[in-house]
Amino acid sequence: MLHERAGKIWIDGRFVESADANIHVLTHTLHYGSGVFEGERAYEGVIFKMQEHHERFHASAAMLGFAIPYSVDEINRATQEVLRINNLKDAYIRPVAWHGSEALSVSTSHNSVHVAIAAWEWGSYFKSDDGQVPGIRLMWSDWVRPAPNMGPVHAKANGQYITGTLGKNKAEKNGYNDALMLDYRGYVAECTGANIFMVKDGVLITPTADCFLNGITRQTIMDIARTMGTTVVEKRIMPDELAQADEVFITGTAVEVQPISEIGTQKFSSGPVTQKIAAAYGKLVRGTAYV
Repeated sequence: MLHERAGKIWIDGRFVESADANIHVLTHTLHYGSGVFEGERAYEGVIFKMQEHHERFHASAAMLGFAIPYSVDEINRATQEVLRINNLKDAYIRPVAWHGSEALSVSTSHNSVHVAIAAWEWGSYFKSDDGQVPGIRLMWSDWVRPAPNMGPVHAKANGQYITGTLGKNKAEKNGYNDALMLDYRGYVAECTGANIFMVKDGVLITPTADCFLNGITRQTIMDIARTMGTTVVEKRIMPDELAQADEVFITGTAVEVQPISEIGTQKFSSGPVTQKIAAAYGKLVRGTAYV
């Protein structure tokens, strides 16, 4: 059970045992989704792009109209202390901010803001027992990413993920690993919690992040590709264009760089560009030069 692996959790400036890290049932965010979070990884004790994650943490809260009551530097120090006190080296880290239980209405103006940081050991998201990273299978989601005027689409906000949960649940029920979502216009958007890339004739192509989260890993992968001399194009992608790709992979803090073997009835292979980028990313997160 996850709560049994989480060890000590930092909440509002103090550490508590995981079993005691509780909130009230009338907590506003539990009812209305008015919170934000981050997903981070530590490799050999070093948190990859910690500053960028915690700056986004603050930015997401601002998009929802509230302020994190701890500075980025304070969150940085607390996160490093979470790793230290739990004796973790390779770990997944989850900062989260939410509104308290002072009032239960749509408004949050009378609710306090709380912050917690938890961490636990977590290896590769999809890696098999023999250490290989096999291609995974995607199905098309019934749900679409909304227009930018339908919600804070660029915030890493709790409530933004409900359609992702619904899509991934259906995918797993039907024997797939994840679901691929279109946007409100019918263009390819992203998976339920990861950004998507395609390779065509040696060019790396990814959907324009104008109605979904511009992932930190997504930005890192584009930087890696450009440094390696690969042309990177951000554009609107129709589903039939994706079907013509030579390679497809997804990226995210949790999934890292994950090749795709199937989208619906379309088959793909993990080709040289995906493998080269995945290897470079693996070196980068561990502080090793990749070029």
